[in-house]
Amino acid sequence: MVLAEGDLHFPPGIESFNFRDWFTGLSETGLANVFTTLTFAVWLSVAVIIVFFLWAYRKPQIVPTKRQWLAESAYGFIRNSVSVDLLGKKAGVRFAPYFATLFLFILVTNMWAIVPGIQISPNSHIGFPLVLGLMSWVIYVYVGVKKHGFLGYLRATCIPAGTPVFIYPVVIPIEFLQNLILRPVTLALRLFANMFAGHLILLVFFLGGFQLLNSENIFIQSMSVFSFAMGIAITAFELIVIVLQAYVFTLLTAMYVQSSLADEH
Repeated sequence: MVLAEGDLHFPPGIESFNFRDWFTGLSETGLANVFTTLTFAVWLSVAVIIVFFLWAYRKPQIVPTKRQWLAESAYGFIRNSVSVDLLGKKAGVRFAPYFATLFLFILVTNMWAIVPGIQISPNSHIGFPLVLGLMSWVIYVYVGVKKHGFLGYLRATCIPAGTPVFIYPVVIPIEFLQNLILRPVTLALRLFANMFAGHLILLVFFLGGFQLLNSENIFIQSMSVFSFAMGIAITAFELIVIVLQAYVFTLLTAMYVQSSLADEH
């Protein structure tokens, strides 16, 4: 596990997520926090996705090879089970590249949470999920305004069909806040909170195991076995969370796009 500056003290806390610059000379410049473990994980994740698809489609065949089948399955899963199912065939195919890219990017960056030597996802920092949430917000607002017009989109978003006029003063602020302000925030916080909590729990058990080993009491030292075992078990559980969070983020984004394209809410 790569230890952040705060990991030198036990128990771990928020400071455990503060990573030093790889090049110490940059800390006092405008490039501070540009080259850290987390930024390395993000750039490497992007490279892995690009190289994987270039490699898979290097020599495409009508009867797909194993690598081509793997790439097509990854894309087809999101296209068919999320995009087309929610948006219909025409719109679903159009938005499928974004949804598939979003899913794969979150999935790969989340995977760093269980990679030995790193064991933290970039999404454990709120900045990365927040950017993803804002990107999705821009897309579903844009497509809504493009289809309905600015005022028409506001009306469709803030006034549910069949709402009595006399409760407009109550409904409109609630719907506006829920649909146009809180959606990107909840998208980001859901992803961030799950990955943050997962990393913190892993820190507790693995660093706790080392602390128990350093005890002079043999009984306490023996408890380190339980601590390490729990850390390994939670790592396996974290794999489920990694995939689930990538899918949920993508699914909710698709649902928001679908609501923006819908004629009525």
